[in-house]
Amino acid sequence: MPGTSVSRMTASPLGDYVIRPIRADEWPAVREMALRMFRDPIAHLAFLDTYERAVERPDSFWQERAAGAAEGSERVRQVIAEGPGGAWLGTVTVLIEEAGTTDWAGFPVERRQGHVAGVYVRPEWRGSGLTKALFAAALEWAWGRRVERVRLIVHEDNGRARGLYRKLGFVESGHTVPLPAAPQQKELEYVLDAG
Repeated sequence: MPGTSVSRMTASPLGDYVIRPIRADEWPAVREMALRMFRDPIAHLAFLDTYERAVERPDSFWQERAAGAAEGSERVRQVIAEGPGGAWLGTVTVLIEEAGTTDWAGFPVERRQGHVAGVYVRPEWRGSGLTKALFAAALEWAWGRRVERVRLIVHEDNGRARGLYRKLGFVESGHTVPLPAAPQQKELEYVLDAG
């Protein structure tokens, strides 16, 4: 099936890296990357989870998360950019949502779609093209699962991310998701339809 396994070497002015799916046994690196994400200065705008909650989770949580998103999974795929020495430079996760189900926010899912989450690139690699390469791999995998569209949710105040998603071809759908902890703020849905 197309998009089953994505692994490609890419050169950039900052160095070479490989875009590939994670492996189930890499759960310590999955945990480390998540903790790094949640310490980012704009984590409060970019992620619904926090460093404080994540650091308290047991190893079994990270083992299950890695196993569920590793190469071979048909429901979730986490791709990473691996640089020199095995350092993880960035990550994107995409989940398959089936029509007729309910999404994470309690809204009905009307069509088979991919849902992008957990987008993170180390600050020194931002603007290098790495995020675009991660998205290309994640989208290739999602399209290979025959989704009708791919969506993501972004905080209304996260202008940098909103600009990036527009450059990648995503458009606002008009659908908003209120935040339970701050109902006066909202998340905006961006979508990319199958080509």
